[in-house]
Amino acid sequence: ERVSHELKALGTAIANESIEVTSKSSNLVWAVRFRDGEAVTRGQTLVELDPAQARADLAEANAALTESTSQYVRARDLLSTRVVSQSQYEQLEATMKSNQARVDAATARLADTVIRAPFSGRVGLRRVSVGSLVNPGTVITTLDDTSVMKVDFAVPENLIGNLREGLALTARTAAHPDRELPGRVLTIDSRIDPTTRSVTVRALVPNTAALLRPGMFVNVTLARDEYQALVIPEQALVPEQSRQFVFVVDGGKVSKREVQIGRREPGRVEIVGGLKQDERVVVEGTQKVRDGGAVREAQG
Repeated sequence: ERVSHELKALGTAIANESIEVTSKSSNLVWAVRFRDGEAVTRGQTLVELDPAQARADLAEANAALTESTSQYVRARDLLSTRVVSQSQYEQLEATMKSNQARVDAATARLADTVIRAPFSGRVGLRRVSVGSLVNPGTVITTLDDTSVMKVDFAVPENLIGNLREGLALTARTAAHPDRELPGRVLTIDSRIDPTTRSVTVRALVPNTAALLRPGMFVNVTLARDEYQALVIPEQALVPEQSRQFVFVVDGGKVSKREVQIGRREPGRVEIVGGLKQDERVVVEGTQKVRDGGAVREAQG
């Protein structure tokens, strides 16, 4: 049968993208355009700040640009008549370009009064109200893209050789123990923790049903490799101290044979040596047979 070597680990769920929504400048909240826990799309307006000062600055900058542009155009027309010197012309040109930069900066400050979602996701709790004064770094809300979740977990260094990008895994949570979420290894950290002697592995798990949330503990089962193996029912084993035996049936008689076992799973065990494919073993009644004894199959 096909057997897979599994690795179990405890990981932490992380949003695919996650930010704290803040303001770039000190200002008053003019309007709040989202509800707690709402799903938002990229570019959607979340908060509007008081635009009065930014609009006044832009108007002032536009007025200065208009005046300096007019002076520059007149000087350009008079340059050929020597009424305006080359240095005066260049000075007027520099003033015009400086005023254009002021307009661009004022336009950017006005745009900053509208805070938009940088990506699609779900906002958290609203932490400001209309009229609140926000400063750079003040958390307005959080925004998480949880359509796909990252799961970080640690793997001992001796198992690194069995890891690779794209390896399949399943994830379970205590909140939904009956649901298995399939995922794949995204990347393996380039460094090993010198204290724990483990490496951090990051997986991607689709979260279309919204069963995972950032910060959740996740039980990860990683299939390191999968291969064809010889498997027998677990009850066919006859343990003696640290050795394992089976009773092989051949021509109506049984012979006791030592075997080497590999991976054990509930109800079955992998045989890595001592037994060949298609050989028959006693599964029930092993306590009643002896090496070299005669047996017959029970009918029905």
